[in-house]
Amino acid sequence: MNVGVEVVDQRFEFPFQNEHFEKLRGLVFEHTGITLGNEKKQLTYSRYSKRLRALGISDFNDYIDIIRSGDESEIPMFVSAITTNFTSFFRENHHFEFLVEEVTRLLKTKQSIRIWSAGCSSGEEPYSMAMSLLHAIPGVETADVRILATDLDTEILAKAARGVYTDERFDGADKQIVTPWIKRGRGDNTGLVLMHPAVRKMITYRQLNLLGPWPMKSPFDIIFCRNVVIYFSKDVQKTLFNRFSASQQKGAKLMIGHSENLAGVCDSYRLIGRTIYEKM
Repeated sequence: MNVGVEVVDQRFEFPFQNEHFEKLRGLVFEHTGITLGNEKKQLTYSRYSKRLRALGISDFNDYIDIIRSGDESEIPMFVSAITTNFTSFFRENHHFEFLVEEVTRLLKTKQSIRIWSAGCSSGEEPYSMAMSLLHAIPGVETADVRILATDLDTEILAKAARGVYTDERFDGADKQIVTPWIKRGRGDNTGLVLMHPAVRKMITYRQLNLLGPWPMKSPFDIIFCRNVVIYFSKDVQKTLFNRFSASQQKGAKLMIGHSENLAGVCDSYRLIGRTIYEKM
């Protein structure tokens, strides 16, 4: 046994040692705030080996140098490669049911309502919000109800803004809610679905690093930040939720993911439903 000598894993097309992983996960944290555990070494290799192929290089040290140099064309690719963008329409549907109830209540006393989908990925979440509201609240399309949808990944945001999905993405969704607000493709576009202009009009897509400056000034009545903070350290989570709290007034609502909770993270909210919190 050779002490201190690392054996290169033969499954790797490109040499990938612990020093590469350590440098890459340091850069990932620097650019995204995401903390990669030791168990993510294989995933890290898998995601970034694709970038080596795309750039025509074969050494992870060269790729690390590119990122450290601040290459403006590669940084977005670097971020996009590691961020996980799994989502679906009406995921955790009880949140959308609550959203309808809350917006209905707010419209009785407020002239404008602001909703934030933080970490919106490819757009299924904000589109589900808009369709739910349009289906359940008559005249909501003429009210001042707006959804801000943000994500770190510029590529996935561009996909979300296009509003085009494959037909099977709507499998399992309530057809009564969905059907009036989508347009199914024909001919060469058979199998594709385009979101209705009324749905798209309610949503503004913007690139935003949650750990960077927030240019938004108006307080948010409702924030969805679901299955995002699980990738962050506890300290980053505390900072993030305290910032969410500062962007909301008393009584505003916050929805988080089914595997997340605010215990020991932020005491500005109280739990009022299944992963639904109210600002105190």
